[in-house]
Amino acid sequence: MNTATLRLEPPRAQARAAARPRPHQGMPPLDESGAPLSFFEFWPMWAFYPPVMLYAAWQMLRHRGLLLPTAANPHFPGGGFFGESKAEILALARAHLGDWVAPFVALDRHGPATEQVPHALQALAEAGIALPVVAKPDLGCRGAGVKLVRSAADLAAYLDAYPEGARLILQRLVPHEGEAGIFYCRRPGEAEGRIVSITLKYFPHVHGDGRRTLRELILADPRAGRLPHLYLHRHAARLDEVPAPGEAVRLAFAGSHSRGAIFRDGTHLATPAMQARFEALARCLPEFHFGRFDLRFADFAELQQGRGFTIVEINGAGAESTHIWDRKTSLLQAWRDLMRQYRWLFEIGAANRRRGFAPMKLAEFVAAYRREKALTPLYPPTD
Repeated sequence: MNTATLRLEPPRAQARAAARPRPHQGMPPLDESGAPLSFFEFWPMWAFYPPVMLYAAWQMLRHRGLLLPTAANPHFPGGGFFGESKAEILALARAHLGDWVAPFVALDRHGPATEQVPHALQALAEAGIALPVVAKPDLGCRGAGVKLVRSAADLAAYLDAYPEGARLILQRLVPHEGEAGIFYCRRPGEAEGRIVSITLKYFPHVHGDGRRTLRELILADPRAGRLPHLYLHRHAARLDEVPAPGEAVRLAFAGSHSRGAIFRDGTHLATPAMQARFEALARCLPEFHFGRFDLRFADFAELQQGRGFTIVEINGAGAESTHIWDRKTSLLQAWRDLMRQYRWLFEIGAANRRRGFAPMKLAEFVAAYRREKALTPLYPPTD
């Protein structure tokens, strides 16, 4: 395909304010048949990942490169493998993709929160961004520290809870229920890449009946009731409230599986128009070969036509094919899919090394790893 012939015009401007969306509005119907969770879906990392890590170690030996993944996307910091700056990647994306990417500002946390709020609001105004915004750490993964900031008071509270000296991002809120992760892969030299995974992200809700408290609704829900540790603390201030009949209460804001979002495998829903659009977007990013576009949209049918979406984050070499967290995916299939992903990642890193792109130095990687690991426990709780 000649991507030069595909127009890369930006999406129509998002409305600054919108009516509160209905649960799963614009998404394919949520399939709730079968078990609400797979038996391994919330295993601790030490239980789930060892076979995948052993396979990654084999790839290191096979390709003679401990940190080859950091060469997969040479223009991303560290290839986007671990400890990378979200702000640097978003700035690169905004420079090359324009309004396909939600605008943002990056701030370094310093001084009293109340004194930093006016400067933060001024930076937002200069970038043409109005409240509400999404606040998130510059360094971090799995939805750590992501919050919806609706007001100056919310912003002050977020800054007050944020670690001193660390960088954060304030990004325009895309006010849609639809969210997905589109995983793209292309080996250097290939004429065309491909979408290898689509994850549909649903935000869990419970519905009031005018009798039971929010706590009772959560505990009685077939899925949420098995994951109370993810939801009860987040809604501690209103657990004893009784939602009105039919009132939908959203249990999670961040589109992260580990923070409570519901993931479904939508890979089979890819269309030629989607393939063409994401091929064009990926080709506009310099030396981008491997990663996941996280995006929001109003209507999945429009997304299938390659339009009507906004990218909120781009994850590089450290991205995961998150469709594996569909509760119908078997453990062996999840392992196979992740091993396939690592095989591609090391092949791309090795090919880029042959082209003259050097992997990250071990000392730099260790420093970035330690920095992110030290900061993550200090972030505010995730919404």
